[in-house]
Amino acid sequence: MNNSQKLGMNIILLGLVSLITDASSEIIYPLMPFFLKFLGGAAIGVGLIVGIVGGLRDSLSSILKAVSGYWSDKIHRKKPFVAAGYTISATSKLFFPLTTTWQELTVINVLERTGKGIRDAPRDSIIAESSEEKKGRGFGIHKALDTAGAIIGAFIAFMLILLIAPHSGPEKLSVMRWIFLVAAIIAFFSLIPLIFVKEKRQQALAKYRIGFRNLSRKYYFFILITGLFAFGNFTNLFSILRVGSFFTDEWEILVPLILYIWFYIIFTLLSIPSGIWADKYGKGKILSIGYGLFGLTCTIFIFAQSVIPFIIAFGFYGLAFAFIDGVQRAFIADIVEPENRGTALGTFYMVIGIAALPAGLIAGFLYGLNPSLTFLYGAIIALISMVTLMLFCKTQQTSQ
Repeated sequence: MNNSQKLGMNIILLGLVSLITDASSEIIYPLMPFFLKFLGGAAIGVGLIVGIVGGLRDSLSSILKAVSGYWSDKIHRKKPFVAAGYTISATSKLFFPLTTTWQELTVINVLERTGKGIRDAPRDSIIAESSEEKKGRGFGIHKALDTAGAIIGAFIAFMLILLIAPHSGPEKLSVMRWIFLVAAIIAFFSLIPLIFVKEKRQQALAKYRIGFRNLSRKYYFFILITGLFAFGNFTNLFSILRVGSFFTDEWEILVPLILYIWFYIIFTLLSIPSGIWADKYGKGKILSIGYGLFGLTCTIFIFAQSVIPFIIAFGFYGLAFAFIDGVQRAFIADIVEPENRGTALGTFYMVIGIAALPAGLIAGFLYGLNPSLTFLYGAIIALISMVTLMLFCKTQQTSQ
C-alpha cells in the first residue's frame, strides 16, 4: 500500500471511529429531553433547560477546539489530540447513568463535549491532508459514516425505548440509566480503528510561524458568516421536544425518535453527493443552498401540527445539514495554508461553539413563550446568513 492509499484509508478509519462514537452518542442524545423531564426539569421549564444544556455542551468546550487546533499545528502532531479527545468522550459517558439532577447532567454533557473540543480540529486536519484535491468528497465520506452511526444509535435507542413503554415514571428513569450505560460501553470500541490511523508527518518550516495572524481576511469573513448562522442554529433537541409535545404516553418519545432516524437517513444519503457537488460547482453555492434549506425547515416547524408536515420538516432538516456540515469544513481547508489548518478549523469550531450558548438561551426563552417563535428566530437568521454568504461569494469572484 503506497502513501497515498494509506492517507485515503485514514478517511475510512476516522469515519469508522466517528460511526461508533455517534452510535453511542445518539443512543443518549435524543432521549435527553425526556430524561430531563424525569429528573424534575419540568418544574422550571424543559425548553429553557434544553437551551442551557444544548448551548453549554457546545459552547464552553469549543474554546478547546481552537487551542487543540493551534497546538496540533505547532507540534506537527494530530493523532495524539484525536486519541485523547475520543478517550475523554467515552469515559465521560460512563457518568450519564449516575446523574440525579439536571445540573449534574449539564456538567457531564460539557465534560463529554470537552473530548469533542480536543479532537475535532486535529481530526479534520488529518482528513483534509488525506483528501488531497477532493476535500469536499473526503469530508462527505467522513460525514456519511458519522451520520450512519447516528442512524444506528437512534435505532438502538428506539428499540431499547420499547422496554420503557410499559413502565411508570420512576421505572422509566431506571431503564433509561441502563440504556445510557450500554451507550457508554459502545463508545470505547471507537478507539480500535483509531490505532491504525497514520498521520502525515509535516516538516517544520523555518520561516513559517503558526498562528492566527497568518489566517487570511477571506477566512475571517467566512467564519463570521458561519458564526452568524450558528447564532440561529439552536440544538435540534428543540425539534424533538416540539414533535413530542403533540403526543402522549410512549409515543411522546417513539415518534420523535422515528423522525430523528429519518433525519439522519437523509443526512447520510446526501453527505457524499453534497461533497462531490461542492467540489464541482463551488462550496459557497452548496453551502448557501444548505442555509436556505435550514430556513425552510424552521418555517415548516412553525406551522406543523401533525405527522406529515413533521416528516417533511425532518427530511429537509437532513438535506440542509448534508449541504452544510462537511462543506463548511472543506471550504475552510481550501482557503488556508496546510500548516495552519488545525488552527483555522479550531477557530471555526470555537466561533460556532461560542455562538451556540446564546443561540440555545434565546431559543429556550422563546420556546417558553411560544414554540413557534423559536423556529421563526431560526428561519430569520438562516435567511440573513444565506444572503450574506451569497454576497460574500459574489464579491470574491469579482475580486479574482
